[in-house]
Amino acid sequence: MVDNLANSEINLQRIAAVENCFGASGQPLAVSERVLVGEGILTKECRKKPKPRIFFLFNDILVYGTIVINKRKYNSQHIIPLEDVTLEVLPDTNQVKNRWMIKTSKKSFVVSAASLTERKEWIGHIEECVRQLLEKTGRQPTMDHAAPWIPDRATDICMRCTQTKFSTLTRRHHCRKCGFVVCGVCSKHRFLMPRLSTKPLRVCGLCYKQLLAEKEEEAEKERQKSEKFHLERPVYDPSSEEDSDKSDDDSEKAEQLPMGNEFYSSDVSWSAFHR
Repeated sequence: MVDNLANSEINLQRIAAVENCFGASGQPLAVSERVLVGEGILTKECRKKPKPRIFFLFNDILVYGTIVINKRKYNSQHIIPLEDVTLEVLPDTNQVKNRWMIKTSKKSFVVSAASLTERKEWIGHIEECVRQLLEKTGRQPTMDHAAPWIPDRATDICMRCTQTKFSTLTRRHHCRKCGFVVCGVCSKHRFLMPRLSTKPLRVCGLCYKQLLAEKEEEAEKERQKSEKFHLERPVYDPSSEEDSDKSDDDSEKAEQLPMGNEFYSSDVSWSAFHR
């Protein structure tokens, strides 16, 4: 069904309508073979509190944004490549039902649908689009996912030292590695994680130690690999003697080669290069 809609007039009109709703703040979405599979409002668990967000499922990307006027205007567009997506069903809480997690290598977050049926439909369609996309590209599913941020409201104290209480003056911070809510003292370190950002990111003390250990382990592997390469490489000892004319003089059968000006004026080429 999706393949039949590709490049059809109705599909192009639907995609154009989504682009118009995001306006100049959004990126162009009309690409050859791209199909709008479905759309709807889901509740996204944000840092402060759950908020409604508009979601658009295409056969290769998942797009979501903030609702300004429903079906007319959206902003804060986010685009997630589906080949980077893995889903995980989550249990209900007292406040939120029909939850599941959208996990990617750069960002992971929790959403919920209005009903169990809607959740099944969303998960089913997303997983089918991911399956078809991976089958087409030949890629393997992503196994390394970013940790979701634990909402601020989940704790009143630092989740690392368990001593610092948060207040108006004592801010909450999030470790970009584990997603824990931590105090400033417990997250004073920064670490470069190219998968997430080109700049060093805030991490808690525990994750900082783990990341350093992983980096040192990787450096040790590279050192051992380099040593093995040099050990296996043949070694050639240069001659300790100066170049001597004696062998040329003593050899009666030595070929007579041109010398001096004769060498430079010869029509014969004495060099060869292999291409």
